Amino acid sequence: MKRLIAAALAAGAMLLAGAAKPAAGAKAEPAIQFAEASHDFGTIAEEGGNVSHEFVFTNTGDAPLLIVNATASCGCTMPKFPKNPVAPGKTGKIKVTYNPKGRPGEFDKTVTVRTNVKQQKKVTVKIKGFVTPAKN
Repeated sequence: MKRLIAAALAAGAMLLAGAAKPAAGAKAEPAIQFAEASHDFGTIAEEGGNVSHEFVFTNTGDAPLLIVNATASCGCTMPKFPKNPVAPGKTGKIKVTYNPKGRPGEFDKTVTVRTNVKQQKKVTVKIKGFVTPAKN
């Protein structure tokens, strides 16, 4: 009886795994696609505090997508990214926060996102805008 149950469970697992597998001979790979690659904050006030934007991405591949790291082009920009793998067909968000304090004028910053996607190890998203100086 135990063997019958084990065989049934193994067959069920194989069916589920087979449903998620790519075509014969093809290797399962993750893929990343962002809904937008840049965001313009427009004009923001220096004394208004930090501003944030969430870049939404989808794993368009057929294997789990892992965000290995996200690094900003400067210390005034802070990215937060998901630590857990994103399943095929699911979405995730990378939150990018910009600190305008002491930085009046135009800004154009990038965040480099490193992934486990073989064909696209690095993806870049951008934020930009204009900071109006604080009134003294």
